[in-house]
Amino acid sequence: MAEVVLFHHVQGLTPGVVAFADELRAAGHTVHTPDLFDGRTFDSLDEGMAYVRQAGFGEVSARGVRAADGLPREVVHVGFSLGAVPAQELAQTRAGARGALLLHACIPVSEFGTAWPEGVPVQVHAMEDDPFFAEDAEAARALVAGASDAELFLYPGEQHLFADSSLPSYDPDAAKLLTRRTLEFLDAVDRAAANPR
Repeated sequence: MAEVVLFHHVQGLTPGVVAFADELRAAGHTVHTPDLFDGRTFDSLDEGMAYVRQAGFGEVSARGVRAADGLPREVVHVGFSLGAVPAQELAQTRAGARGALLLHACIPVSEFGTAWPEGVPVQVHAMEDDPFFAEDAEAARALVAGASDAELFLYPGEQHLFADSSLPSYDPDAAKLLTRRTLEFLDAVDRAAANPR
């Protein structure tokens, strides 16, 4: 089964992020959930952003990159919102990446290189009317247009962290579909690793 590193969002390693990881584990995948906030969780996006501003956005992202140092290179990088930044950076820059799932966020590929790496499948998942994703939508569309194995999934609604079951923004129907697509993606990555071309 696939090995996954899952980075949490700006509210921290919440019970909902852990529950999402547990669903992937229940399907047989190995999932690492590094805590970039040293045990802190926040009740709102604003409180989490205040912490990130204090710690430094670059420092928080660098914590994610450092967290991957002790892991195998052949992993799928997954990130919820803020966590999509280290997930995307590692998928683009760390040799051996098996894939990337960017949930609720995407930044321009040019932040970490000139193009998305060949042979690294990627999916971006967000709600179509999420005001936070509105500024990422162009980057997501450009990524999908420029990569050979990339998909953008837009769900009806306006919630940002809709896949975190511990938050008021949770949307069970969209989260169920996202989880199903995530598991299908991981199974496909696993099959590709078992049958290299």
